[in-house]
Amino acid sequence: MHIDFHDDTKTVNEDIVDLLYRLLQFAAEKENVVKEAEISVNFVGNKEIQEINRNYRQKNVPTDVISFAMQESVEGELAIIGEEDEIPLTLGDIVISVEKAKEQAKEYHHSYERELGFLAVHGFLHLLGYDHMNVNDEKKMFGRQEEILGEFGLER
Repeated sequence: MHIDFHDDTKTVNEDIVDLLYRLLQFAAEKENVVKEAEISVNFVGNKEIQEINRNYRQKNVPTDVISFAMQESVEGELAIIGEEDEIPLTLGDIVISVEKAKEQAKEYHHSYERELGFLAVHGFLHLLGYDHMNVNDEKKMFGRQEEILGEFGLER
């Protein structure tokens, strides 16, 4: 899977990017994602993620992670015509607040790296269609997150 990282904060070092790259590749393998798939991971501050949250979710507060899935069908959307193997499978974008990750790492008493890993996997699973709108879906999604993080070795 191709992963494009963007750090608007200029604070995420190469070791963390490498860790998240390996973690997301591991998660993609566990979820049987095709190797040609593409995602982007964007690191922003609280101000930027609050703007995104307000504009797209009508919630005017900073949040920790937001995902924009590209493979979801939207009512009234035109279908893409062509050979599927000609078009790279763009799964979508993950936006992570670095400030929120630091706050939550402290609050949950685990490392900043673990929190970023949790948020990256959480966002990635959303791109694959996982959600937590009801109790059953939440159990499934959060269980899968913990399973992936645990198998990768990034536990609390």
